[in-house]
Amino acid sequence: MTGLNSMTIIIAIIQVVAFIPAIVLHECAHGYAAYKLGDPTAKRAGRLTLNPLAHVDPFGTVVLPGILILSSMLTGGVGLIFGYAKPVPYNPNYFKNIRLGEALVGLAGPAANIGMAVIGAAIAWLGNFLYGGMVSTGTLSFIAVIIYYFGVVFCEVNLALAFFNLIPLPPLDGSSIIALFLTDRGLRIYYQVQRYAMFILLLLIFVLPYFIHVDILGIYLQATAGNLAALLLP
Repeated sequence: MTGLNSMTIIIAIIQVVAFIPAIVLHECAHGYAAYKLGDPTAKRAGRLTLNPLAHVDPFGTVVLPGILILSSMLTGGVGLIFGYAKPVPYNPNYFKNIRLGEALVGLAGPAANIGMAVIGAAIAWLGNFLYGGMVSTGTLSFIAVIIYYFGVVFCEVNLALAFFNLIPLPPLDGSSIIALFLTDRGLRIYYQVQRYAMFILLLLIFVLPYFIHVDILGIYLQATAGNLAALLLP
């Protein structure tokens, strides 16, 4: 254990600052897509807002990322922060085409994260350029390093959230594509299964790897988010 130092604390702050817009804009994208498709549910619930307090989930937004940040601070590492916001409510019955609407709303969140990841990469390149080409020492150099680290973290957090949510298992966003291929009866069953889907998902992603000794989620995220981050970042 290396203990806490000023840079460790700064990196933790950067992680928080990067994480909040990543999850807020993810959920806003779902709600806005539903709204544009004719569903006013999210708007009526006050969820088409960038105010983070409207999207806070006690465990996913506070406890889980807080544990990960504290763990990385105490071990002196730079672990990936992860979590989620309170899901935005929507009613697919408002959609003219329920199956297409489900897919568009579901994919809007990951699409927003990928867009933010590109912005994060641009910020990282800016920080890298400032540090190597325009500044050399002192306060300006430190600011350039902070810009670079924020860009890297913002890019990586958004890519992790995007590709995790693109897993085609309920209740993750990627499962919305399944609706495109279901009959009316199948769609009704799909909605019923969604009520228990989180438990099944946790078993597959966290419990199953414990018994088979393979980090399925880690391998997947490295192959997707990790490799794309390596291409985008300096």
